[in-house]
Amino acid sequence: MNLVKALGSIGGLTLASRVLGLVRDSLFARYVGASFASDAFLIAFRLPNLFRALFAEGAFSAAFVPMFAKKVGEADGDTAPALTFAEEALSVLLPVLIVMTAVMEIAAFPVVWALSGGFNDVTPDQFAYAVELSRLTFPYLLFISLVSLLGGILNSLHKFWVNAAAPILLNLTLIVALLFFHHDDTLITARNQAIAVTVSGALQLLWLILAARAAGVKLRPRMPRLSPDVRKLLSLIAPAAAGAGAVQINLVISTALAASLLAEGSVSYIYYADRLNQLPLGLIGIGLGTVLLPTIARQLGAGKAAEAMHTQNRGMELALFLTLPATAALVICGAPIIAALFQHGAFTRQDTLLTAQALAAFSIGLPAYILVKVLTPGYYARSDTKTPVRYATISMLVNLGGNLALIYPLQHMGPPLATAIAAWVNVALLYRTLSRRGDFVMDAQLTRRVWRLVGAAVAMGAVMFFLNDLFTPYISGSWTIRTTAMLVLVGAGCLVYAAACFVTGAVRIGDLKALVRRRA
Repeated sequence: MNLVKALGSIGGLTLASRVLGLVRDSLFARYVGASFASDAFLIAFRLPNLFRALFAEGAFSAAFVPMFAKKVGEADGDTAPALTFAEEALSVLLPVLIVMTAVMEIAAFPVVWALSGGFNDVTPDQFAYAVELSRLTFPYLLFISLVSLLGGILNSLHKFWVNAAAPILLNLTLIVALLFFHHDDTLITARNQAIAVTVSGALQLLWLILAARAAGVKLRPRMPRLSPDVRKLLSLIAPAAAGAGAVQINLVISTALAASLLAEGSVSYIYYADRLNQLPLGLIGIGLGTVLLPTIARQLGAGKAAEAMHTQNRGMELALFLTLPATAALVICGAPIIAALFQHGAFTRQDTLLTAQALAAFSIGLPAYILVKVLTPGYYARSDTKTPVRYATISMLVNLGGNLALIYPLQHMGPPLATAIAAWVNVALLYRTLSRRGDFVMDAQLTRRVWRLVGAAVAMGAVMFFLNDLFTPYISGSWTIRTTAMLVLVGAGCLVYAAACFVTGAVRIGDLKALVRRRA
């Protein structure tokens, strides 16, 4: 498989989804701003987002996909045994999801309290409103989990684009709700957004069902039965979800502490910053993780350990090449970027500056968030989900300690910085163990280029640091002025990074020629 081509397919659709997500967030900032209404909706949206990350990008990617892919490989491409396994998994998963959704609806009050820490100085009516929004979003958990099962099957069959396109429906639904159902009362607008979340889940499930049938995948309902394969899957799902979702779980902890200890609007500052931080994570990290896991699993299943090692080395090299400049741009140029995207309507210049501070703290950990996505397939492809969850647990403890230590002195910057530190701890642990086992060793090409990529990113950051002051006066201008300033600044940074990569030898002309030949 051409790793770059596969990543490009996923990345293109993910880019479309993330651009629509920025449009959605820009409209949300216009009509709701950074207020209690936005904080309440974002708390209600946090749990569905967590389940999306844990199931769509975590448990099924880590546990189901390798098992399904190996069955296809062992049967020389025949999907019948693998589809039987999928039907058995669905028969157990569906009733569990229905019961879990019902329990969440009944227990919405304590769930919201746990996610928000009870908020900070709110009235009983305000808290009841937050509970109402969460009840409106909870059915999304059922839909997105079923979407993840079907998406895992299609990913295993190398139809990556279908699942990558599903989040577009989420963003389109929320955009439509903001454009046609916004209200002068921000509480009503936020409630309509909560309804739209669940509607989008139903639409995503319908999209995956139709796409699966077009690919010849028709899952028939069965009586629930704990077959040996299903038992193995269940034993892998929980640790896989925790291991792959460490970043999201850390964000839940950070959000709860911010809601309970900081001033109104702090949850929103952290959310808007995280949305920008998630843009490169979605384009690079999730795409790489999606492609690497089934690829490495098949290579190992075929006894091609050397090819699996090469695949993971190139995955890490590609991740660093794309991530390091994004980190420099978000840390140094956060204010112009945020002003261009969000500063209008209810979102003020002060909101821009505070959100930029949170973004800089988050972005310090951006390479780590993505390297976790590159390193964990090395464990999951070998059916080891316990080691990543152990390290994820350590990471979460580091995050909790960092939050408690930093939230008072740094306010809204404390939780994002703690999350970044925890992510780097997770990367260090994952890399050390893979290296000690001999399952991942940096080859000569990666070793030679990694420091050159770092040098190129530092050069880019230095230039953008000096240019940033020139563009700062424009962040309070009209939308056209703000957007133009942001595009020119980021474009200049990209040109400097490209030039620095060629000068340092981090990227060579021969690499580009080889890429063109492979794509041709």
